[in-house]
Amino acid sequence: MEFDTLLQPGLAGEKTEAVTDGNTADSWGSGGLPVYATPAMIALMEGAAVNAVDRLLPAGWSTVGTALNVKHLSATPAGLEVRAAAELLEIQGRRLRFRVEAFDGVDKIGEGCHDRFIIENGRFLKKVSEKKNGL
Repeated sequence: MEFDTLLQPGLAGEKTEAVTDGNTADSWGSGGLPVYATPAMIALMEGAAVNAVDRLLPAGWSTVGTALNVKHLSATPAGLEVRAAAELLEIQGRRLRFRVEAFDGVDKIGEGCHDRFIIENGRFLKKVSEKKNGL
């Protein structure tokens, strides 16, 4: 299947969430302070990339994250909202590369690149099941 006819560089997606006690570094175990956790920011960035492209794929297809190179630039306290943005930069077969950024309304708090791979859900889940069953 040719995905470069469905997806074009420049596609963009966003995702937002409030910073609460449940997504702070001390809650995630990624630090001991009550500030937005780096793993939460990364998950939000991945969600923005998913929102950019998965809606355009045929039924039964989606994307999975394969690589991240992200910097967490600034701390965000509980009570603020974080917005992640992703822009599709390039398509190489089924590999997609995104620029990702995150903002808290005061600062840019994160930036980097994120790769995703287009998968056929049924085939992917079959492989996962076989792995689980030791086949």
